[in-house]
Amino acid sequence: MRVLVVVLLAANLLFFCWSRGWLDPLTGIPAQGVREPQRVQGQQHPERIQPLAASAVSALSQRVCLELGPFEDDAGLNAAQAVLRGAGLGVDWATRSSETPGQFVIATIKLDNADFRARKEATYKQFKINTEPLTGLPAEQPALVLSRHATLAEARAALAAFEKRSFKGLRVLTLQAPHTRHLLVVPQADGLSADRLKALKDPALGAGFRACSPAAAAAG
Repeated sequence: MRVLVVVLLAANLLFFCWSRGWLDPLTGIPAQGVREPQRVQGQQHPERIQPLAASAVSALSQRVCLELGPFEDDAGLNAAQAVLRGAGLGVDWATRSSETPGQFVIATIKLDNADFRARKEATYKQFKINTEPLTGLPAEQPALVLSRHATLAEARAALAAFEKRSFKGLRVLTLQAPHTRHLLVVPQADGLSADRLKALKDPALGAGFRACSPAAAAAG
């Protein structure tokens, strides 16, 4: 009987110590259960949390491809990217670059005299060489264009061929130098992000974002 009483007293004593949390380091079982009061304390105005409206949920599920540009040089591209980073919208974009070929022509010297120009036209017509008036370079006009080329090397080769045929007074003119054009593409913008991107206004963004061209959408 005494042993039973001693056991009961010991059990009660152990339970009392455990319930006060004094044995937590030894048992590993917290008397008050697992609690993380710091999380509750760290909440900022939990009463302000509102569920998303059905329209917002629908917009988040949509995906659209948007593009910006084209930019004719690296400076314009970098300026636009800086604006997007500063906006902090959290969207990912890619750069699509393409090479725009140059435009070079074989043209006559300036033909200010109308009679001289008429004689030149008659000469080229006699050799079955089609000509057209030079446009796009006011300082070099009036003049006649004998051929067009995509590269400077091709134009120089054509000039050499004309000179071998004893055609004089010809030159290579650059209508447009070859250059690289850039597009900024957001291939998978959700509906909410798309609206925010389209709403961005900054001179560096030009006309702003628009739906992707078929080529850009396919590449994305």
